[in-house]
Amino acid sequence: MTNIYFDHNATTALDNSVLEAMLPWMRAQSGNPTSRHIFGRSARDAVEHARTQVAEACGAYSSQVIFTSCGTEANNFAIKGMAGHKPATQLLTSAIEHHCVTRPAIALEKSGFISRQIEVNQNGKVDLDKLKQQLTAPTSLVSVMLANNETGVIQYVAAIAEMARSAGAYMHTDAVQGLGKLPLNFADLNVHAMTISSHKIHGPQGAAALILDKRVDIEPLLHGGGQERGLRSGTENVAAIVGFGAACELAIANQKNDASHTQALREQFEQGLLNINNVLNVTIFGNKVSRLPNTSFFAIDNIEGETLVMALDRKGYAVASGSACSSDSTEPSHVLLAMGVNADTARGAVRVSFGASNTAAQVAEFLVTLNNEATRLKQLTAIAA
Repeated sequence: MTNIYFDHNATTALDNSVLEAMLPWMRAQSGNPTSRHIFGRSARDAVEHARTQVAEACGAYSSQVIFTSCGTEANNFAIKGMAGHKPATQLLTSAIEHHCVTRPAIALEKSGFISRQIEVNQNGKVDLDKLKQQLTAPTSLVSVMLANNETGVIQYVAAIAEMARSAGAYMHTDAVQGLGKLPLNFADLNVHAMTISSHKIHGPQGAAALILDKRVDIEPLLHGGGQERGLRSGTENVAAIVGFGAACELAIANQKNDASHTQALREQFEQGLLNINNVLNVTIFGNKVSRLPNTSFFAIDNIEGETLVMALDRKGYAVASGSACSSDSTEPSHVLLAMGVNADTARGAVRVSFGASNTAAQVAEFLVTLNNEATRLKQLTAIAA
């Protein structure tokens, strides 16, 4: 049995060309980028070259790129670091944010901040009228993700950023899912800070970045040797950073073709879901608004998402029941609950996220397997009842 991977929003396979760029720094790296000898200077040059590659992938200047170990660190750095230079007023995060945005905001309540959520509508889009009302109160920071990791729904980040700036608040966006799937431009988004990550674009795990407006005051999370302009101390992971840079170069080159390819696969898949809808009663979430081209989030009535995910795994298909970072939770998706989906339906949610390596033939075969497994599970449920 050949295993098929349909979980590219969770992580992506390391591209061979990215691995080749990393190997010299994994095999023979002997210089610390802060050292002044030739080995250190060579490592520093490699890091700075990668910084330029990352900047070019998201319409930023290299001086705005602060390397971190992961997207979670970058989000924590943005939320806690920028809030640290603002009065302890309210922090606004959308109700569909990843936990690595909402939980740092909640943690800041110990310092006198008030963490509040911005409501979304039934399509998963931020309610701009309600946000406008919330911004009448003093606000330190607003954080709204560019594209949701579960539904794929894309937000009006530039418009939200304008509202936040007008209210005197900092604006941050988690763009981890957008990089490589959407044209990404830091200046056009009008935000103060933006998070991106390597392992979502066929780069290595262990590298990410916060893109930061140089005029923003931010408090470091880590204090030490003063790396990354004194904003993120710790010896740089040269191999991972080099891989991140190489992956960003690939993302720019392939973004348009990959988006077209994965959108075609998603449309094929969702049309197949609609064809079996009369029998299985399928709901597709967020499909009435702009989404990431590769992402489909759906539920089948009276089938638990985790049960279906495990059944499909046994048949050789890797899909997810929501965010990878929350896969050990039995609670229904907080994203769907925020959209007004009832808890029983939300527990049935399954995410399929396609990648450039997937094919139409794989999707066609998957639809047959999905239909068979869902029908079998429905029959078992009926017998148990």
